[in-house]
Amino acid sequence: MIILGLAGGFDPVYESYFDFGTDLLHDAAAVIIRDGEVIAGIEEERLNRIKHTNKIWRSAVQFCLQQANIALENVDQIAIYVSEPFLDDSLKQLRLVKSEMADVEDGRAMYQYLFKREFGVELPREKFTFVNHHLAHAATAYYMSGYQQSLVLTVDGSGDNVSTTVVDVQGNTFNTLMTKPVEQSLGFFYLDVIRFLGYQIFDEYKVMGLAPYGDAGRFSDKLSSFYSLLPDGDYTLHREKIVSLYEDLTPRHGDQAFEQIHKDLAAALQQALEAIVMHMLRHFQQVTGHQQLALAGGVGQNSSMNGKIMQSGLFKQVFAPSFAADSGCAFGAAMYAAHQSQPTLPLQRIEHAYWGTPTLAGDDLYQALAKWQKFASIEKMDNRSDQVSDLMIAGKVIGWVQGRSEFGPRALGNRSIIADPRLASHKETINAMIKMRESYRPFAPSVLEEYVGDFFDVPEDELNFPFMSFVLPVKQAHREQLAAITHVDGSARLQTVSRLNNPEYWALIDAFRKKTGVALLLNTSFNNHAEPIVDSAGDAVVCYLTSGLDYLVVGDYLLTKRDWGEAELNALIPALPKAARLIQEDCYRDNQQRSRQSFIEWNYGGSSRHIIPNTLHRILQLADGITPLDALIAKAGIRTDTQGGVYLPLLELWSSRFITLTP
Repeated sequence: MIILGLAGGFDPVYESYFDFGTDLLHDAAAVIIRDGEVIAGIEEERLNRIKHTNKIWRSAVQFCLQQANIALENVDQIAIYVSEPFLDDSLKQLRLVKSEMADVEDGRAMYQYLFKREFGVELPREKFTFVNHHLAHAATAYYMSGYQQSLVLTVDGSGDNVSTTVVDVQGNTFNTLMTKPVEQSLGFFYLDVIRFLGYQIFDEYKVMGLAPYGDAGRFSDKLSSFYSLLPDGDYTLHREKIVSLYEDLTPRHGDQAFEQIHKDLAAALQQALEAIVMHMLRHFQQVTGHQQLALAGGVGQNSSMNGKIMQSGLFKQVFAPSFAADSGCAFGAAMYAAHQSQPTLPLQRIEHAYWGTPTLAGDDLYQALAKWQKFASIEKMDNRSDQVSDLMIAGKVIGWVQGRSEFGPRALGNRSIIADPRLASHKETINAMIKMRESYRPFAPSVLEEYVGDFFDVPEDELNFPFMSFVLPVKQAHREQLAAITHVDGSARLQTVSRLNNPEYWALIDAFRKKTGVALLLNTSFNNHAEPIVDSAGDAVVCYLTSGLDYLVVGDYLLTKRDWGEAELNALIPALPKAARLIQEDCYRDNQQRSRQSFIEWNYGGSSRHIIPNTLHRILQLADGITPLDALIAKAGIRTDTQGGVYLPLLELWSSRFITLTP
């Protein structure tokens, strides 16, 4: 049986019709399975290049079908991460304000409409299966874990009007023991507090990294007043009290520096979250007697919390996937539907998530890279692991692209930035020059699974951490040596690398080990602040050229930057992403002055507007994806003596991914 799992939105990339907001239908994804085995899976953001995209899963579905080598009509079931009654009720509300949706009578009709619109295919109503949002989360963690029975905790912002569930799973039977409504959402509780730190939705993981720099005691009493722990593992939140934080600090905004008070609040928030979660788990572990725990939901990606749970000894085994948030529900919905339809399918640990786009090989790869020869030299390596390990030992930072891309939001060695974990200077260099992000943000280690116990304090029965889901202590003896990956509190969010599941990455780390005695590398996602993790070779080259990376390795090819300038830039072809909008306003700027101002912005999100010169606006209006930049400049009638003012803002737009530039 072939099942396609879906998560995410309804709008094509060029529209914002449904307007459900960034907190709903985000992280679109598709996963396709055959008899419980994953064939392919990818987040839509890797393909449409929109972070946390709430656009439709069109490209992800196309990719999955291509990898499975089947037509859409040959899919047996399409599993969707929402309950049917919730979707039906939501559509009734939508039909009240959008009369053109009057003929879409229910959720099944909605998905029939979407597949007809996107693929021109009429699908029967009975082909769709709807899986409650939190049940899909629970199924994601449980079926990844391979446990035969388990306690499962799902925690997020909201889904199907629920924010938390505790589930007792026996075989394929999911028995929900507790649910919490959206009003009691730990995800929204966390979000409410981090707004005082200048952060917003999807920034939660940044606060997790900031917390170790703070003293939780400064705010522990106040944060404790924001919730109450109740009998039987229950809790209640007092979110209305969070505004009282104004008594203690002025909310941080924009690029303001982090002060100690911000760090202390982050520490107290992390402590409060962990206290509530541990309260629930202690009770339900005692009630059920389960020795295994699986975690999912957006809050399940809080790897510091996950590490504390693992170290507590409350459970013998703890599991969390790298895609615990909503994109993982595409997998969970598909697997739940599969095991309900085929209950004899085995329950077994899924060891990796390399389900995405394969890296090109041979002449196809060379041709893709050779387009950029004016910008980077290309060398075929005879011994990739040996040469790349030498570069890292020499202090170089490298973009690394191999095999199939990882499903989910974490780079696990196939679309990674890698470096020597011993060089403390890498922390500042990579954050500032390459990732273009906050200086405090930590980096993860990728360690050979055979040596994990040599470098990290891990529970005796837990030696396998392929999904970078747990923050655990670096052994005291290695903290100074591993300065680039050891966080301020002596911890690290580790990933173990298997020779069986990722032989290319394993071989590189092993070559580094033989030369240094250190069986691990610094690993962070291959992207900058403005984009999702790179997926294709072309994505990788663009990120390389617009960042401070020293080298790029794709397959067996090593790319080294050349000196390039306006002449090379003029030969590139500008284009606007489908989600970008050009806007020009002619209006009063104050009581006396009226002027024309040009902008570029996305058709999603609320703060994407970017001012551009009027001359650049004229050029981009003419951009057709065919004509090179120098011809567009001439066509726009821009004088020779003013052309220099175009290049810097153009490069800024390219670096921020507001435009594309291709050979």
